[in-house]
Amino acid sequence: MRKSKRLQIKIKYIKNSNNYIVKPVKRIEQGDLVDLYAAEDVDMKKGEFKLIPLGVAMELPKGYEAHIVPRSSTFKKYHIIQTNSTGIIDQSYCGDEDQWMFPAYALEDTHIDFNDRICQFRIVENQPDFYFEQVETLGNKARGGFGSTGRWINMKQKRYSEIMDTKQN
Repeated sequence: MRKSKRLQIKIKYIKNSNNYIVKPVKRIEQGDLVDLYAAEDVDMKKGEFKLIPLGVAMELPKGYEAHIVPRSSTFKKYHIIQTNSTGIIDQSYCGDEDQWMFPAYALEDTHIDFNDRICQFRIVENQPDFYFEQVETLGNKARGGFGSTGRWINMKQKRYSEIMDTKQN
């Protein structure tokens, strides 16, 4: 459920070495995210890492952070991946020269043009205050292991049944 109050985010556009600024950022028409653009032409060789400047610095509202992620077409179109999977910008990264960056790793030789949409971000409320309570048991049934979504338990049960059937025959 969305809050009705609109948040104000101060944004500064940072000129690149050619004295240009990126297109104004705006919310995606069909979604929650905001597109970000490459602030300069970028050439990358396969296996190369670069921090791609996005041409913006922002002051996020108190209690919020930004999560930067690749656009769904970035991998296919530019053959790059984001090296930290999700970039987190907290509210303290708000200085005039605190330019947002996209950490990219090239899987193939590639070229990205100035103003190409390469990533997007969303504003997220900070995690609520919490504490940890150490216990001996959580009191819940095991789901089946990390990445299993329950398949491991079913596979173990199936394998156990197969072994038991073999022993009985």
